[in-house]
Amino acid sequence: MHPLWQGPLWALAVLLAVLGMLGPFSIDTYIPAFSGIALALDATPLQMQQTLSAYLFGFAFMNLFHGALADSFGRRPVVLTGLAMFTLASAGCALSESIGQLIFFRALQGLSTGAGIVVSRAVVRDLFAPAQAQRVMAQITIFFGIAPALAPMVGGWLFVHLGWAAVFWFLTLVGVLLWSINWRYLPESLPQEMRQPFRIKPLMQGYRTLCSDPRFLLLALASGVPFNGMFLYVLCAPAFLGELLQLEPTQFFWFFMISIAGIMAGAWVSGRLAGRIPPKRQIRHGFVIMLAVSLVNLAANLLWPPHASWAMIPIGVFSFGWAMMVPVVTLLVLDIHPERRGLASSLQAVVGSTANGIVAGVLAPLVMHSALLLALGSISLMLIGLASWIYLHHRWPEIGRHAEAN
Repeated sequence: MHPLWQGPLWALAVLLAVLGMLGPFSIDTYIPAFSGIALALDATPLQMQQTLSAYLFGFAFMNLFHGALADSFGRRPVVLTGLAMFTLASAGCALSESIGQLIFFRALQGLSTGAGIVVSRAVVRDLFAPAQAQRVMAQITIFFGIAPALAPMVGGWLFVHLGWAAVFWFLTLVGVLLWSINWRYLPESLPQEMRQPFRIKPLMQGYRTLCSDPRFLLLALASGVPFNGMFLYVLCAPAFLGELLQLEPTQFFWFFMISIAGIMAGAWVSGRLAGRIPPKRQIRHGFVIMLAVSLVNLAANLLWPPHASWAMIPIGVFSFGWAMMVPVVTLLVLDIHPERRGLASSLQAVVGSTANGIVAGVLAPLVMHSALLLALGSISLMLIGLASWIYLHHRWPEIGRHAEAN
C-alpha cells in the first residue's frame, strides 16, 4: 500500500492502462469507418491515409515533450491537459465537414494521446519499489492487451448503426469520462522538490544525456523493437488472414484472441515472477521463448504452406514471451536516470513509435503477401532487440542482476 494510493493495485493498473490504451484505441476505433468517411467527405484513399499519418506524426512529435512537461509541472496537469485536448479534438473530428478539417483534428488527437502512455509509466515507478512496480506494470500490460480487440468491434458497430461521426462522438465521451475519473483519482506522484525547470536548453541537455548513454539506447531497442515481431502480423492482418490463411472477415477475431491471450498470460507470469528471480533472468526467459518460437515459425513456413490450423499459434507464443519481459525492461529504462523518468519514458516511446512507423510504412508492404517473408521479418526484428540485450548484458552485467524484495 502506498500513501498516495489507498485502493487495490489492480484499480491503479486499470486507470493507468486505460490512459495508455487511449492512443492505439483512437486509431483502431476509426479504421472500420474509413469507407464511410471517404464517401461522406469526398476523400481519396491518399487523403484518408493522411488522416492516419497526421495522427501518428503528432503522436511521435509530442512524445518528445510529454515526459519533460511531466517532470516540470507534475504528472496530473500533463494527463488532464492531454485528455482535455483529446476530448476537444475528437469533437472536432465528429463535426468535420471536409477532409482537411478531419486531418487537422486528427493531428491534434495525436498530439494529445501520448501523454497517457508516457506519464503512466513514470507514475508507476514514482510510487513503487522495483518489484512492486513490476507487478503493477505487468497488470497494466494485461489490461492494455484488451484495446486491440475491443476497438475495431466498437468502431465497426458504431459506424454500421450510427454513422462515421458516431465513432468520434464516442471518443469524445471517452475523453470526458477519463478526464473526470483522473481528476478524481489520479495521484500526483512527483513531489514539488523533485521537479525540473522546463527550459529548452536543459531539455536538450537531458535528451543529449540519454541519447549519449548506450545503456539507455540498448534498453530502449530491447523493449521497443521486438514488439514489432508481433505487430508486423497485426499490420498485415488483412493479407495474412484473408489471402494467405483464407479466413473470412468474421473469423479474424481468432487471430486477435490468440495474440491478446499471449500478451495477457505473459504479463501475468511477469507479475508472478516479480521479486522472485533477477530481472535479467526474466528478460532472458522472454527472449528465449521469442527466439525459439520464431525459429519454429520460420521452419514451418519453409516446410509447409500456411494454414489456419497452426499459423496463428506462433504469434500467440511470441506475444507471451514479449509480454513476459517488457515490463522488466521498461522499469530498467526508467531507472537508468531516475531524476529524469518522465524524459526517459518520452524518449523510450519515441524509439518505439519510430520503429512502429518504419515497420508500418516500409517493411509491412514488402512482406505482407508472403507467409515466409512475414516469418523472416518477424524474427529479424526480434533479433535486433535480442542483440541489443546481449551486448548490454555483457558490457554492463550489473544491470538487472538482483531481484528486489519490495
